[in-house]
Amino acid sequence: MTQPARSIRRLLAPIAAAALTGSLLVAVAPSAQAVDTLLSQGRPALASSAENGGAPAVAAVDGRPDTRWGSTWNDPQWLRVDLGGTATISRVVLQWESAYARAFQIQTSPDGTAWTTVYATTAGAGGTQSLAVGGSGRYVRMYGTQRGTGYGYSLYEFQVYGTGQAPPAGDGYVPADPPVTGVLPSTAVPPATDPPTTHHEFQANCSVSRTNLPDDPIVFPKLPGASHSHTFLGNTTTDAHSTLPSLQGGGTSCITPGDKTGYWMPTLLNGDTAVQPVGRQVIYYKSGVLDHRSVRPSPPGLRYVVGSPVATRDEFRNAPGAVEGWECGDSAFNWDFPASCPAGTQLNIRYQAPSCWDGRHLDTPDHVSHMAYPVLGVCPAGHPVAVPMIEFKMAFPVSGNMANVRLSSGRGYSFHYDFYNAWDAPTLAALVRHCINGGLQCDPRGFDLYKPDRGAALNENYELR
Repeated sequence: MTQPARSIRRLLAPIAAAALTGSLLVAVAPSAQAVDTLLSQGRPALASSAENGGAPAVAAVDGRPDTRWGSTWNDPQWLRVDLGGTATISRVVLQWESAYARAFQIQTSPDGTAWTTVYATTAGAGGTQSLAVGGSGRYVRMYGTQRGTGYGYSLYEFQVYGTGQAPPAGDGYVPADPPVTGVLPSTAVPPATDPPTTHHEFQANCSVSRTNLPDDPIVFPKLPGASHSHTFLGNTTTDAHSTLPSLQGGGTSCITPGDKTGYWMPTLLNGDTAVQPVGRQVIYYKSGVLDHRSVRPSPPGLRYVVGSPVATRDEFRNAPGAVEGWECGDSAFNWDFPASCPAGTQLNIRYQAPSCWDGRHLDTPDHVSHMAYPVLGVCPAGHPVAVPMIEFKMAFPVSGNMANVRLSSGRGYSFHYDFYNAWDAPTLAALVRHCINGGLQCDPRGFDLYKPDRGAALNENYELR
């Protein structure tokens, strides 16, 4: 992600269509008040469907005029936003693309199950509609029953105004205890070695631990079902309620028992079928700075999001963490899914994380600002602490015609992943010291096949000696 101000709180996933409840009566609504507040922007949103995976519901509440939610081409369809708490609703603004709703209702709900209709029409004309409504609830949805065109429903923005929204819990900042201070960006050049030091890394080999779960404990903590579908690796207990203590007490699908980190990414779909990576996947821990000796272990509880579910193709292509994009066979550097992949090959993605930490926060409200990418191999002054650079290398068993391949977050350029550090601290420290600081190319044991005389950081059971 290249624009931290675009909050990752815009995550969501399409879910199955729900039945309409509540009456179809048009409510007598007061005029919108000048003091009403935009409550919906950046909030979790869900939809009955998404068109080709490239028009997710999140795009209708992101405040961007160049993104949209689009449904499949049938009735009924709905788009729902979670305001985060009970609010008095005064106005709803619909900014339609050319595919609009002729007949639809605006509905509110306290729980996302029982719905009350506060506006209804059978003569919608598209364009921008500003609707004065009267009602209250935590959830607001547009429920479309008749399309105005032969296409689906398509909204650039779905805006809900009102008052009384419950404030979010906390301010989103998680302080490091203790903070790391007094670190200056390292500009030292490591001395030459014989043989030359060409790598400074080790691998974490982890398989899929949980599948098709619409949870995200970083972006939507304590809100099960609020996210789009994710594929989880590493920790076997990760869900919306995960905390550092719960992860530390959980199991792991990683070959190293001490790695109980939660890793997750949007689910890959071929049509409506989820495609999961098979076997242990490679998650590299590398030096992202020139002076690999300055890298220190990530602190327990450090968490962040790499990439953005609402990135454009250009943003994904130009992101400092993009390595090779999508690849299969001899096709590489694809910033969306390739049109086809040779039969029997796998679809691969490589993506690097930021590796410079501010030393003060384990998390920030946008889940990005406490981290930064190195500049010319040196951590910037505002993020002086060099930590291991995570690099996902995922392989999905899908080939042939890729026309129906998508992510639960959208097109291929919406790929992103989450990292919630729950390593056993001494184990991580040993691997960082031996492999990254020591200039080795290590396997998960911390053993460099090309420099066997240097030994390994862990024993044959992948545990500290």
